[in-house]
Amino acid sequence: MLRWLRKLNTRLGLDSRPRLRKFLVGFVGISVLLVGILMVVLPGPAVIIIPIGFAILATEFAWAGRVWRRGKLVVERVRESAPVKKVARTFSRRR
Repeated sequence: MLRWLRKLNTRLGLDSRPRLRKFLVGFVGISVLLVGILMVVLPGPAVIIIPIGFAILATEFAWAGRVWRRGKLVVERVRESAPVKKVARTFSRRR
């Protein structure tokens, strides 16, 4: 677990209440995930919000951690397979 997250859990007293911590992380993570899914249809940065929701859920749930790791692998494969294109000059000199 991340150091800042451990400190936050200790400060809020959530380290002694694992059920409450799991509920709160689940509630916040699912809420962020649902907002991201809504942003697929509505205007907004769904591509950014959905992974944030999974990252929040992955701090407490193993299934979300597996989804998070799988998503990272897919992104790496897409980056490797994408051809590198040189950006053409859009403005040319006119005389």
